[in-house]
Amino acid sequence: MGNGKVYFIGAGPGDSGLITLKGKALIESADVILYDRLVNVRLLEHAKASCEFIYCGKLPSRHFMKQSEINALLIDKGSKGLHVVRLKGGDPSVFGRVGEEAAAISEHGIPYEMVPGITSGIAAPLYAGLPVTHRDFASSFAVITAHDKSGKPDMDWEALARGVQTLVFYMGIKNLDYICEQLIKNGKSPFVPVMVIQWGTWSRQRSVKGTLQDIRQKITAHHIKNPAIIVIGDIVSFRQHSWFEEKPLIGLNIMAVQSGEEESLPTDALREQGAEVIEWPKWQPLKTAEKDMVLHQIARFDSLLFTSQRAVKEFFSRCKALKIDVRQIRARLYASDPLVKAALEDRGFLACLRKDMPFSGACLIIGSRQAVQNKPHPDCETFITHDQMIDGRFTSIMKREMNEFPIDIILFSNRKCVELFMKEAGSIGMPPDDAADLHAVCLSEEAERAAVDFGLKHVHVPGEDVSLEDYLNELKHDRPEVCIINR
Repeated sequence: MGNGKVYFIGAGPGDSGLITLKGKALIESADVILYDRLVNVRLLEHAKASCEFIYCGKLPSRHFMKQSEINALLIDKGSKGLHVVRLKGGDPSVFGRVGEEAAAISEHGIPYEMVPGITSGIAAPLYAGLPVTHRDFASSFAVITAHDKSGKPDMDWEALARGVQTLVFYMGIKNLDYICEQLIKNGKSPFVPVMVIQWGTWSRQRSVKGTLQDIRQKITAHHIKNPAIIVIGDIVSFRQHSWFEEKPLIGLNIMAVQSGEEESLPTDALREQGAEVIEWPKWQPLKTAEKDMVLHQIARFDSLLFTSQRAVKEFFSRCKALKIDVRQIRARLYASDPLVKAALEDRGFLACLRKDMPFSGACLIIGSRQAVQNKPHPDCETFITHDQMIDGRFTSIMKREMNEFPIDIILFSNRKCVELFMKEAGSIGMPPDDAADLHAVCLSEEAERAAVDFGLKHVHVPGEDVSLEDYLNELKHDRPEVCIINR
């Protein structure tokens, strides 16, 4: 089989919106993705359903996969003619060992390309309110690894101390004392300001300011650990506040449970307010065996009920394939929620919401096999547009993520979401007793009743006169134990 190609892509520092357009396009077409621990797994949601995910994550003191094993995998997958993405945190060329991996596959004649990414040494300070250069404070900066093969940075400390105005060290918490000692010994004042930024650009970002002589005590007091960026220089005194860390929901780790029927949760709005939002489970739509007879009789129905945006897309796609003239539709169209209503209106059809449907007449309900079971009245006929299954590729990912970053709040929009969560939580490493202790925010009465029925101990229901974002902000401040950043 002919060689494939390997694409070394910078995933950016953590915020999933910081991926390049080219990087996103290559993820979408990848056959296999090898990704690191500091890659935001939301980027994997752009991949096609057949794409294989391989975790290569590393902790500062423990390697999940050795470098030689990563090289061997790249060679194996590339030699099979596959489109391989090697997804690395930040920029692949900045302390990312991309040169070693590129050399390894080149020895086997496998072509490659490199796609830059935003490096954390620049992005994390910016999210903390700190540029690395400023004409009044610093006109030069250097990015430096805080450890080499010997375990400590070996460099010209005098040149760094006297010749560069802003120093940015990567992954330097372990060697912070040594770094400060060397800089002071080689001419830096002990009072030079220092900032340490943990988990830069992620919702869990925190930053601490100090000086060369006291920064170790300060990060110890605030429990700052790797991954972290260390910024040293007068530029640190420019920083007054962090626009990012002042977002109202910063530090909240939220799980939004998805029943597979496109719950209209304001996940993007919550992320914009600073929360980390995990949508789970991930669903994979499956094509169903085509039973099109009912579409050829579409003119006989008085009402058509669409249960999801995908149902709208699949219905009209099938009508087009069968050359069915949609002008035959004489029925009134109904939608399960406002987003589905908007999808119909985008196609030029007037639509009403399900609550306005009559309880009689010839009705066709259109959607997934699960959704069409919820009929407005017993005589409704059904057209199944697709099946759905939980995407197992994300199950182990979610289990690993939750082990490192426990969930603070879980969102339920309806009873199905509660039932699904209680059934599947074990698959992501959450025993029933742990699930019962979570703070559950329910967005409907049926979700609240189900949460209580299943024995969840902390059930919250936002009032109709308050937005979900404001309610979560109040919950974060009234119940400090809810937020991981306060623990």
